[in-house]
Amino acid sequence: MSPTQQERTEATTGSLLAAARELFAADGYAATSLDVVAAKAGVTKGALYHHFSGKRDLFAAVFAGEQAKLSRAVVAAAQEEEDPWEAFEAGAAAFVKACQEPGVQRIFLLDAPSALGWATIRQLESSSLKMMELGIQLAIDAGSIDRRPVEPLAHLLFGALCESAMVVARAPDQRAALDEALAELHRLLASLSSSA
Repeated sequence: MSPTQQERTEATTGSLLAAARELFAADGYAATSLDVVAAKAGVTKGALYHHFSGKRDLFAAVFAGEQAKLSRAVVAAAQEEEDPWEAFEAGAAAFVKACQEPGVQRIFLLDAPSALGWATIRQLESSSLKMMELGIQLAIDAGSIDRRPVEPLAHLLFGALCESAMVVARAPDQRAALDEALAELHRLLASLSSSA
């Protein structure tokens, strides 16, 4: 039985994304050419352009895939805790830790700001920000943290997590920087706890 057009499209897109992810992670956005991506994926450059408008569009799709993987890591860590605020901390720590994988660092933290710009990154990260707002609301509803406006706190903490992940990624001693960041994250979130 021959594959349907949709199955062929999904297979081609999947091959392109896998090849692009590998190359962007290893060589960076600037050094990765679409010719090399197409060759690695085993497709023509025309096929690449049929699915993506160009290198930036392809990188945005790879970034979105990394975002989805990070979100899954956050959710998995949060589900290990019963208390909503401890679940929030576990998810936040999981995000910072997951950002230390070299490919994630390169794509998500180092290349994305210049390749995509803040507005596109924020759009692609919007589901993570919503997830953070939900986590804060659940903690408020459970009495784990005091009642407060959710959105400003979510933006503040989201920015702090992204900046911490970036600083750790660029640190000469990433292990020590990660330990320091996670310790400070714990202190910060503990200070917001209603039991503090």
